[in-house]
Amino acid sequence: MLFNSFPFILAFLPAVLAGFLLLGRIHARLAAGWLVLASFFFYGWWAPRYVLLLLGSAAVNFVLGMVLARTRSRAVLACGIAANLVLLGYYKYTDFFIASINHVAGTVWPLPSIILPIGISFYTFTQIAYLVDACRGLARDYDALHYLLFVSYFPHLVAGPLLHHAQVMPQFDDKRTYRLQWDNVNVGLVLFATGLFKKVVLADQFASCATPMFDAAAQGGAPGPAWAWTGVLAYTLQLYFDFSGYSDMALGISRLFNVRLPLNFFSPYKSRDIVEFWRRWHMTLSAFLRDYLYIPLGGNRRGRARRYVNLMITMVLGGLWHGASWTFVAWGALHGAYLVVNHGWRALRERLGVPAMPSVVAWAVTFACTMAAWVPFRAYDMPSTGRIFRAMLGLSSPTVTAAPTLWPAITRASYAPELSQGGWIAFGLAIALLAPNIYQFLERRDGIPAEQSRQAWAAPWLAFAAGCLLFFSLKAMAPGHPSPFLYFQF
Repeated sequence: MLFNSFPFILAFLPAVLAGFLLLGRIHARLAAGWLVLASFFFYGWWAPRYVLLLLGSAAVNFVLGMVLARTRSRAVLACGIAANLVLLGYYKYTDFFIASINHVAGTVWPLPSIILPIGISFYTFTQIAYLVDACRGLARDYDALHYLLFVSYFPHLVAGPLLHHAQVMPQFDDKRTYRLQWDNVNVGLVLFATGLFKKVVLADQFASCATPMFDAAAQGGAPGPAWAWTGVLAYTLQLYFDFSGYSDMALGISRLFNVRLPLNFFSPYKSRDIVEFWRRWHMTLSAFLRDYLYIPLGGNRRGRARRYVNLMITMVLGGLWHGASWTFVAWGALHGAYLVVNHGWRALRERLGVPAMPSVVAWAVTFACTMAAWVPFRAYDMPSTGRIFRAMLGLSSPTVTAAPTLWPAITRASYAPELSQGGWIAFGLAIALLAPNIYQFLERRDGIPAEQSRQAWAAPWLAFAAGCLLFFSLKAMAPGHPSPFLYFQF
């Protein structure tokens, strides 16, 4: 079930919220059980057979967590992590490895064509983090119902944010969580409406420009330089508003249930270096890769050369986590190289006393590198990646051209004005680069986003703005086939 679908907005979410609050007045465990059942229903809406997979994964990890909490056994931890990675590897990477072997060895082994369960990358990493935390004594909840709720909680289940047990579950021990709190309703609706607007009005519009260019390159065509740059820039904005929109909606939905999820997205295109970018983009994944991969590999404790190797390993594996394709490996390797250069440049500046780049130059270099890396991230394969890069550099003769297109501001509204592709891209860049994000609108004190402060507020004008955004978003939504969020495929 998609957050941007009418069944979710008009039926599922109101019914689940009403049931949660009503049962919460009777007993907290009844409300928690209702939320678990609703979450499994939400997950099973797409493919009911994978409900058993999620349930089985949660049951095994719960038992392992109890053992680890009592024994702190590194052998049990290693077995638990391996079991989770084997499960993820079977569903996500079997076809990829067989296809790679066939390509290198010239074999013709048939591909099993395994369908990837939605959200398996996220709930697998969430449970790996739980096992590590249990071994460290940081997760001590032996309640099976609470653990099922931790794993299956539908606002974060299919595309994050990645959670630690200690970030969320203590909130379900608070009796106030099961009571209607209007300040949380206000903030939750503002976040949800903002995210929905980003997805259906902005991200889906940019997709209509990006997709034809990447499709043409996948079919062997060579787009012209202008079309290649326009398509890549459109995808850069599509992914930004798609993932930003999902993150806003996930946090907003959870706030309706009086539960604060960790911030996962904070204006990453304003970054002035790649290190800052990864502190703003998919923040919970960045923290996971740092805490559970980069630091265990040795981090920066074993010299500069080993640090750079650790960065490359971490980012390549992070790229492979996003998808079973060499294009994702290339994307991860590019970001690993960016981080190596970033840290190397910092060290060189400190040694030579060289001043930092002007902020505008640093931002331009960072944004250009980020945009270039999105090419393999979005392209269908490495050959089409090469064709797009050559087109962007003017190194190939165009064989396909783009038809002139006008994008209506709200696709299915007859009164909407029309903007050219350039106008839409300028509009998207202005929002991403110049406007405050929604968390800055909601902050009470400088530097403390609403999701990290209990002083969050929602003024009446924000509630009115949320209603307007929700109205225009609903007008723009396709009645039968809403587009899935991009991170659902990871």
